[in-house]
Amino acid sequence: MRQFIAADRAESLLAQLTADTPWRADTLTLFGKQHAQPRLTAWYGDPGCNYSYSGLAMRPLLWTGLLQRLRAEVEHACRQQFNSVLLNYYRNQRDSMGMHSDDEPELGPAPVIASLSLGEQRTLKFAPRNNPQLRAIGLPLPSGSLLLMQGDTQRNWKHGIAKSTRPMGPRISLTFRWIGKPGKI
Repeated sequence: MRQFIAADRAESLLAQLTADTPWRADTLTLFGKQHAQPRLTAWYGDPGCNYSYSGLAMRPLLWTGLLQRLRAEVEHACRQQFNSVLLNYYRNQRDSMGMHSDDEPELGPAPVIASLSLGEQRTLKFAPRNNPQLRAIGLPLPSGSLLLMQGDTQRNWKHGIAKSTRPMGPRISLTFRWIGKPGKI
């Protein structure tokens, strides 16, 4: 959904989340080497919704009122329940997310992930994991848009956000997910 949230509300949410979120600057372990994560993150969820990726283990912060309201809106639009959200804060064009699949065991075999974008438009690149006949594609994610990844998306595709050479403003993505057995509404 390209305009899930109106532009003025998206701008207000970006400012509020930027200021009020306890952002983390973590170190990831990739192929046995330590790397500074090239963006800031925050993990929220129901008690017990622990999440780990790339050598990083996270315990959830408790839902804020704002995040609970956004979760309810996203759940209604997607007809899917979510018990956690990973916030990614891209401060400028130098922040990025490497190509990966969200295939951690706690997400289940076919995770449903809803990604709400606020702020600067960035392009989410999708590349095939195992089929060289498929081409990589780029999907622009404007502020206020909602992307739903489900089914075999994580099994068949990697996705990421590259650094840019042109100046870019801040962006926050809120990636809602279910830890444990997924539940539908």
